[in-house]
Amino acid sequence: MSFWDYLSDRRDLLLFLSYQHLSMVVQCLIAATVIAVVVASLIYRNSKLVGLAAASSAVGLTLPSLALLAVLVAIMGIGVWPSVVTLAFYAFLVILRNAVVGLAGVDATLVDSARGMGMSRLSILSRVEIPMAWPVIMGGIRVSAQMIMGVGAIAAYVGGPGLGGEIFSGLSRIGGANALNSAIAGALGIAVLALLLDLALVGVSRLTTSRGIRV
Repeated sequence: MSFWDYLSDRRDLLLFLSYQHLSMVVQCLIAATVIAVVVASLIYRNSKLVGLAAASSAVGLTLPSLALLAVLVAIMGIGVWPSVVTLAFYAFLVILRNAVVGLAGVDATLVDSARGMGMSRLSILSRVEIPMAWPVIMGGIRVSAQMIMGVGAIAAYVGGPGLGGEIFSGLSRIGGANALNSAIAGALGIAVLALLLDLALVGVSRLTTSRGIRV
């Protein structure tokens, strides 16, 4: 069977697996973004905590995803949860690093001006600092999205949803019927999803970034 015939024959399944993969990545990305921005907002003024966060991110990102999945499987069992926790973990580290850098880089004179206008600490954070740091934060979100899109494929090894199952299924049957087609379909699907998600995030960035600070 040719590759195009394989895609046509398994179109519905591949579309469903693509939806699962993208859904898992997007949900983990949203959760990681919220948690990372909250944590960054709490620590970015404390140099010791900033250093600890930077060191933790650097160390955490060196952990092999398969090793982390193995540890989580021992705790949670095989299935969706180890995959979700792993993806959220890696996304959190990247976004946290960018969020801290972005918030710490906000011009102090703007903060002082807002404080002089009588704005509360929370108002300054939500209306001045986070909007100013948002382009840097979005940069971290885009990087983490691409990274966890690939990690999501590895997560299929422990029962995670998505297109990774097609890749592992094909690789485990190399030499068999449609084995190569299966592996290529999974890998190509993930590449297409990564591109589409990045384009979507570029659009979100433009829509959510103040016109005055767009690069």
